[in-house]
Amino acid sequence: MWRSLVARLLWEQDVGGSNPLAPTIDRRKRNLQKSGWLCLDKPSGISSNQAMVKVRRILDFKTGYIGTLDPFATGVLPIAVGEARKYIRFIEKSEKKYTFTAVFGKSTDTLDKSGKIIDATERIPSKMEITKILPEFLGEIEQIPPLFSAIKINGRRSCDLVRQGKSVTLRSKKVKILDLKMIDGGEWTFEVVCSSGTYIRSLVRDIAEKLGSLAYVKELRRTRSGFFSIKDAISLAKLQKMKDTSELVDVLISVESPLDDIPALYLGKEDVTRLKNGLLIFVENSTIVDSNVRIVDGDCGKFCGIGFVSSSWQVKPVRMCASD
Repeated sequence: MWRSLVARLLWEQDVGGSNPLAPTIDRRKRNLQKSGWLCLDKPSGISSNQAMVKVRRILDFKTGYIGTLDPFATGVLPIAVGEARKYIRFIEKSEKKYTFTAVFGKSTDTLDKSGKIIDATERIPSKMEITKILPEFLGEIEQIPPLFSAIKINGRRSCDLVRQGKSVTLRSKKVKILDLKMIDGGEWTFEVVCSSGTYIRSLVRDIAEKLGSLAYVKELRRTRSGFFSIKDAISLAKLQKMKDTSELVDVLISVESPLDDIPALYLGKEDVTRLKNGLLIFVENSTIVDSNVRIVDGDCGKFCGIGFVSSSWQVKPVRMCASD
């Protein structure tokens, strides 16, 4: 009896039958199938981490994300799925693009609409006054982050310390504003392209201060984060409707797509295998030196991971993909 049962289980596994003891798909293969990036259009009212967790539950897979958005903010939140999580650090410093609306004449403790009003002034700058000073904020500038932020002080988030009534002092940091202009929107609406780590709430505060006024952010929407654009973003509601369908895999962007800015190094299978095994290789007369490179299998054009080429043309693995 036991022999016949074992034989049946083995037969069902070989032909793809309904063997409950055998996985329907190899775990490693499943991991690779569900790896990639999801360009999420984060809704207002939840944190970036909460949005990521919702995606994780829908996909039933490990996730990470790039670039924290405030709970009241909306827009592009790149979600790394599966293998893509390994490559977050290679693109997390990419520049960002936002549209935002400011309210002049009042200030809130959080510098946005979610806080309570703590000060007011009758000094409301004109559109001409604002437009005139915007160029002063272009380039590299010093910026003091909002007290209500996730910046950690001795392991504690600044916002948590402030809510507990503790005194917090944050140091200024250098950020870069590449473009800043007013756009049509019926109110004080702007568009900005900036470096990673820029606080739009601080930018609005500083613009108002320069004009002898006060201001806070009413609306904030990220429209681009490096490779990821709002035109390709998908909502949580739409993603939820795709749950348990084959469409879920189709919305994932390939792991290597956002890495296109990193130069490619084409190698033979033997060299790729050596790198995957943690070994070093040499590439003579490479035009790429002292730089990260995308390791590409020259035979099939497949992305295999990230390596680093030294000035002596030594290539070491930095982060390699899992094997098929």
